[in-house]
Amino acid sequence: MTPLGLHEWFARSAREHPGRPALKVGAETFTYRELDALAGTLAAGILALHGGTAPARVGLTTTPQPLTYAGYLAALRLGAAVVPLNSAFPPARSAAIAHAAALDLTLSDDLLTRLRTAPPPHDAPPPAPVTPEDTAYLLFTSGSTGVPKGVPVTHRSIDAFLRYVIERYELGPGCRMAQNIGLAFDPSVFELFAAWGSGATLVVPPRQELAKPARFVSREGITHWFSVPSVITMAHLTGGLAPGSMPTLRWSLFGGEQLTTQQARAWRAAAPQSVLENLYGPTEVTIVCTQYRLPEHIADWPVTANGTLPIGPVYPHLDCLVLDEAGNPAETGELCVRGVQRFNGYLDPADNNGRFLTPTGHPTDPSGHHIPGDKDWYRTGDLVQTLDGGTLVHLGRIDQQVKIMGQRVEIGETEAVLRDQEGIEQAAVVALHGPDGQTRLEAAYTGTPVPPAQLRQALSTRLPRYMVPHRFTHRTTLPLNINGKLDRRALTTELTTELTTGLTTEPTAGLTAEPADR
Repeated sequence: MTPLGLHEWFARSAREHPGRPALKVGAETFTYRELDALAGTLAAGILALHGGTAPARVGLTTTPQPLTYAGYLAALRLGAAVVPLNSAFPPARSAAIAHAAALDLTLSDDLLTRLRTAPPPHDAPPPAPVTPEDTAYLLFTSGSTGVPKGVPVTHRSIDAFLRYVIERYELGPGCRMAQNIGLAFDPSVFELFAAWGSGATLVVPPRQELAKPARFVSREGITHWFSVPSVITMAHLTGGLAPGSMPTLRWSLFGGEQLTTQQARAWRAAAPQSVLENLYGPTEVTIVCTQYRLPEHIADWPVTANGTLPIGPVYPHLDCLVLDEAGNPAETGELCVRGVQRFNGYLDPADNNGRFLTPTGHPTDPSGHHIPGDKDWYRTGDLVQTLDGGTLVHLGRIDQQVKIMGQRVEIGETEAVLRDQEGIEQAAVVALHGPDGQTRLEAAYTGTPVPPAQLRQALSTRLPRYMVPHRFTHRTTLPLNINGKLDRRALTTELTTELTTGLTTEPTAGLTAEPADR
């Protein structure tokens, strides 16, 4: 079966269900015919703006408004790769991403408005042909070297994913998918094109309702939900998950963070008719690559050593290995994945080094910029335990990567920016769990004391909010292990003790219930 281009998934629904609702944002609703026409108008304007030739890579604002979604489709219609630019990111970070991506054009809010209001000089162009190996979208993740890493995803990879999930989650006309994840993060592609690829309706929740999802779900008749588990915690704490408050939900999917039994119990009580699944997947393996469906009866839910629910086996069309530190197959170790959903390597080939294994499970040559072959394994960096039947339990990371509100954070990137500040010598960042169950970054540094507000402001010009530490603690030295290296475990214990005993008085910045850039 020939893979479909990402735009063709939408175009097919537009042909088959032109009068059905495709998108609802606030009070505005667009049918498939209307959304297709708007995307065509924008595509014609982009061509005129670009001298009559289609751009290869198009940056896209991520403001959750109708024109943004139409702009996404317009870029795909022209055969361009979409590069979402998080509207909440500091300008310097967005500029660095735009430069690394070598954008031909950026669709800002102002430009999209002009393209919509100015009559295009030509009719809407027909959809441009694409090959399965062409890039559909390009996302940037946090990088351990201090520079975001570009992850190109091909039409072949996203096609395989959509074919699987649309059938598994029984999506089709009449279904209503919530659009919870910001467009700069890959789960949003799941929401957009699992809905549009099946003739369902994509419904965008108002930002202020994200902390109380039951109200939005009930009012809009949402049938399919996908979010980070943190949303459950926040909604439960604010009284937004009353038992039976989401009767329309048929499918509830969670990913991006470990899902605890307590979180799942709270959601099940609020949506008793919903099938509940725990999902896992790095951006490099196209959104999601494992699944675990919770049994209908809570008494049958598994009990794991760390209190989290399994992430399940890998998708049937993918392969996985679990390897110990020596590179041998093991029950507990690093998860490695390969198959049609695995990406073909980072935008900068230097970032591939150390991230792949050969078909036999051995490390690739670290001396050069490795170009992965079809049978190479991607090293996820995630530590898992294998249960009966290939079911996996996520135990954490083997490196310094953490998740903040479901967003991937390489601690090394935050540390690199902190070390760049004048007067700072050593810097270390750790992740701690706050009293509300949320994960927050805490920083310790040596050198000249700097007012915390000054450090926070300086880092905010280069890093998104969720990557900026909530506290900055000055120290004369940082704890070292017997090898003279930073002892992160000791530092984590010290900072946790200071927080719980009230020894640290520097005020924290609030973390709001804000999935991604929304």
